[in-house]
Amino acid sequence: MRKVLYSQQLIANYATWMMNIKNLQLFIHLCESHNFSQTAQAMHISPSALSRVIQRLEEELGQTLFMRDNRSVELTLAGKKLLPVASLIVSNWFELKSELQEDHSQLQGKLTLFCSVTASYSHLPNILNKFRVIYPHIEIQLQTGDPALAIEKVLSGDVDIAIAAKPDILPSKLTYIEVDQIQMSLIGPLISSPTLQKSLNHDPDWKSLSFILPESGPARTRADKWFKKKKITPSIYAQISGHEAIVSMVALGCGVGIAPDVVINNSPVSDKVQRFNTESIEPMSLGLCCKQSREQEPLLHALLQLFNDSYVDNLL
Repeated sequence: MRKVLYSQQLIANYATWMMNIKNLQLFIHLCESHNFSQTAQAMHISPSALSRVIQRLEEELGQTLFMRDNRSVELTLAGKKLLPVASLIVSNWFELKSELQEDHSQLQGKLTLFCSVTASYSHLPNILNKFRVIYPHIEIQLQTGDPALAIEKVLSGDVDIAIAAKPDILPSKLTYIEVDQIQMSLIGPLISSPTLQKSLNHDPDWKSLSFILPESGPARTRADKWFKKKKITPSIYAQISGHEAIVSMVALGCGVGIAPDVVINNSPVSDKVQRFNTESIEPMSLGLCCKQSREQEPLLHALLQLFNDSYVDNLL
């Protein structure tokens, strides 16, 4: 009777174990090493964390799995019964994972992706490198342009997915996954006219300066919020579609500008501009976005899922 109940409990916990493959791997390794320290070191986990994993397994089973003393760790009868079951679960899991990866490699088609020129080399490689290896038959068609247009292009169906700055109010029809937080900076020319340089000294007279700003989009929203906070009515020299040209125009001495740090850092004229110590401008959230109605389509789902998995791995 006890054997039947024990088997039933194993079956009841099968689904839980499938979600904790790492825990079963730790258990199997400990069965082989008979040493908590050796297993912890080999599996890149602290001894205390390993001990907690084993305790949780024992609590789920209602059985002691190991007899412990200061020198050795030995399997109990319950531990010996669990070992082949755990080995089978782990083996089946990796066989399934391998089969699914083989299925993934057969995905074919084209994804159209939109992003800014800067994002195409600052963030896109991290998103696509692994994707291209796993899904070699999916063609990526890249469009670049003004990042303020990214959301509109996704909603209109011009592109399948975009790397976009998140607006203050995200359209309810969109799925958005954050990739990064982008800081914003106020910049001026490194070498400027005497009049401009005088204005930029210790206590800048913001009202006397000419500003070069994004024409629209979340970056412009951040700039407008900063002006409102500082009670500035800006004198605008130019409003730019995109961000890259802002840095160039500032470097030429046309005025001061507000731009994302990632654009400033990657600009070929970054050594010709300087940042000013001002009260912090609100950062932007950068992420992947697509229509909610399309996120389960095989190609889009594959990209979004792979990014989510990679993001979790980086956190761990």
